[in-house]
Amino acid sequence: MNDLAILGRLLVAVGLLLVVVGGTMLVAGRVPWLGWIGRLPGDLVVRRGPVTFYAPIVTSLLLSVLLTLVFRYFLRR
Repeated sequence: MNDLAILGRLLVAVGLLLVVVGGTMLVAGRVPWLGWIGRLPGDLVVRRGPVTFYAPIVTSLLLSVLLTLVFRYFLRR
């Protein structure tokens, strides 16, 4: 398989992953068992007057671990 075909498959996979993550974020507030996304202990929220700073540190770490496991499972040879 040539390099462009591999790159094409990778781009399609990343695009599908973005669609799934975006869809999950859209419905996360409506589905009770997805309400934890972005509200884990360790996610920082600082409100100072009209400014709010939000840093989802623990959620990012958890998603990183999950995506690493998924990619290792599907992309191993």
